[in-house]
Amino acid sequence: MENSRGNWGSNIGFLLAAIGSAVGLGNIWGFPYKMGKNGGFAFLIIYLILAVLVGFVIMIAEISLGRKTGKGAFGTYKELAKGFKWVGAMAVIVPLLIMTFYSVLGAYCMEYMFVNLGDLAFHTLNMSGGDLFGAMLTNPFGCIVYTFLFMALCFLIVKGGIKDGIEKFNVVGMPTLAIMLVIVIIRSVTLPGASEGLKFMFAPNFEPLKENFIGVLSVAGGQMFFSLSLAMGIMITYGSYLSKKENIVRNTGIIVLSDTIVAIMAGLAVLPAAFALGGEDAAMSGPKLLFITLQDVFASMGQIGPIFGTIFYLLVLIAAMTSAISLTEVIATMYVDRCAEKGKEPNRMKATAVICVIIFLGASVIAADGLGSNGMWVPFQNSLGVVGSFNDCWLDFVDFIAEGLLMPLGALLMSIIVGWIIGPDKVKEEVEINGTHKFAAYGFFKFCIKFFVPVAMAFILVGQVDGFLGLGIFS
Repeated sequence: MENSRGNWGSNIGFLLAAIGSAVGLGNIWGFPYKMGKNGGFAFLIIYLILAVLVGFVIMIAEISLGRKTGKGAFGTYKELAKGFKWVGAMAVIVPLLIMTFYSVLGAYCMEYMFVNLGDLAFHTLNMSGGDLFGAMLTNPFGCIVYTFLFMALCFLIVKGGIKDGIEKFNVVGMPTLAIMLVIVIIRSVTLPGASEGLKFMFAPNFEPLKENFIGVLSVAGGQMFFSLSLAMGIMITYGSYLSKKENIVRNTGIIVLSDTIVAIMAGLAVLPAAFALGGEDAAMSGPKLLFITLQDVFASMGQIGPIFGTIFYLLVLIAAMTSAISLTEVIATMYVDRCAEKGKEPNRMKATAVICVIIFLGASVIAADGLGSNGMWVPFQNSLGVVGSFNDCWLDFVDFIAEGLLMPLGALLMSIIVGWIIGPDKVKEEVEINGTHKFAAYGFFKFCIKFFVPVAMAFILVGQVDGFLGLGIFS
């Protein structure tokens, strides 16, 4: 029986939305700087292995369970694993927490796009990337205004629902993103000195793994989960709107492959340019790579710099929005499901408005904090006595709770529930429903979900906590 809440208009619509959810700031912002700080090629190899053995497996499970129940994350766990419905609640809390800082990062991208557009029209930008970012962070009002604009755009898309809102945006947004990314890559790899960046990304080098294997594993694992939109309730939610006719395993493979290709493309857009114009130190500059180093790269291009700057930050803004609408939809779907349980007709527009306002209020605190630039109080600030710990700013604190704790913990619990409590046969039944599609990789899936994924997630969880808190467990 098809989902009475509605369905995707087409399988390509589902794929573009799912790929759009996966292709966000995790790819365009997170992947290049984490690859830069974690050994380049070594990081890439670990990421690819985890994408196949963990990401692919968990995504099959999440999409299957969502489609089986026809409900979002909370409703799915409540129906299939009654004693673990709190895991479903975690899967709804995570998107809410992530959106409070994700919307701020999206707002930064929007502001940078307008700055470059203004420079293109009036040639008024006369400051370095560092000075520009510093001025932005120390202007709380401006950051809050752009965060409001970002959330208003998110509201306008999500209120239209799965087919008329999210699917329509992604059908246009994803091809546009791909075209702009190719344009930036062509310019990046043709800069003098870009070959060093290509060598850093693709020339075999396993020394970082010898020095800090668990550290690279945990960062690559965290990036893989954030990038593929796993353990956030998104794929369960999107799966709940998927037609029973569609091939889950094939679709999952397409999503994982597409996301990985875009992540590597993002690395090609960023790292060769950083090496060419700033050397290895620029490529390893961490989170500021997107907002400081790349802005300096565009400034060094002369008159064409603002053109590439405008294109690049518009591309990042689209990527941010494709993920933001999926995160918001997880919460909206929970509301729709609750209304269905009570026999009420859901008011999607009103619910989406309330959700976006709640997110904006939380995001305003993070925007006003300016990554710790404005002296705001942060929970447990300096209580650990560790330089670089999670309590440096509000964004780090919320990110630690969501990405450092709840996401890997949720993925670990999900693998245990599917592998040992519900049983992997439940997934097989859904994949092969109506006898249309054979689950040829079931043996691989069963082994990974029962054994490999829980062990890998335990290491990633401990490594994430160690990395965020700076405890030195593996040093």
